[in-house]
Amino acid sequence: MTTLPFFQVDAFATRPFEGNPAAVMPLEQWLPDGVMQAIAAENNLAETAFLVPSKRADADYDLRWFTPTVEVDLCGHATLASAHVVPFERNIRFATRSGILTVERRDGKLWLDLPAGKVEPGTEPGLLEALALPDTTPCFLGRGGNGAAIALLEDEAAVRTVDPDFRALKAYDRLVMVTAPGATTDVASRVFAAYHGIDEDPVTGSAHGSLVPFWAERLGRTRLTAFQASKRGGRLDCEHRGDRVLLGGTCVTVIEGTFKFS
Repeated sequence: MTTLPFFQVDAFATRPFEGNPAAVMPLEQWLPDGVMQAIAAENNLAETAFLVPSKRADADYDLRWFTPTVEVDLCGHATLASAHVVPFERNIRFATRSGILTVERRDGKLWLDLPAGKVEPGTEPGLLEALALPDTTPCFLGRGGNGAAIALLEDEAAVRTVDPDFRALKAYDRLVMVTAPGATTDVASRVFAAYHGIDEDPVTGSAHGSLVPFWAERLGRTRLTAFQASKRGGRLDCEHRGDRVLLGGTCVTVIEGTFKFS
């Protein structure tokens, strides 16, 4: 019987049952990819993060992320959750598919440093229809991370009422976002990741890698507050720093135990 440490963490949350849940599983060495994918499917959370001590001089841990169906190139909330679980003082560095990601303790929060994603006007056939939005809705596309498709709406109320066709959204290999000025924050959004096996993600760090530069340009400033208006909801403090984005938030551990399999 193999036993592994298991933590379930609500990331970008101030209390249990909000933010985005992630499983964090520290390992001594990598398991076979198929086993990690099976564990992620068993956990049935948006992401399961696996990390091992790194042999690299520029990293403390090597980190990988799995949804219930695929391994992904970038995940923000599960990186924040991983930093919440493993001990460190001021800064911790993770080697990932998206380069070195760092997390810093500052002002009572964990600050995650992500690559910024550039987006440009454009759309893909059928995407706005899958979102049940008018074909005149401004739309933007970007690559990097897990890809981005952003539909720009009038206000947070419009964001909250979007009712997508998730089966249709599975055709798009992107994080699909709807966003608008927030009611109590600078930015409001919802994020759909049907292609990755997640109809709606509660709070998505990687999506804000694209949303923060998008809104920083429109608002003319580099510091923003953001709210992801999922059923669970989550608030992020955001900074745009050139080709990087900093996301600040807190985490809450809700489960700690042992994962067993043979």
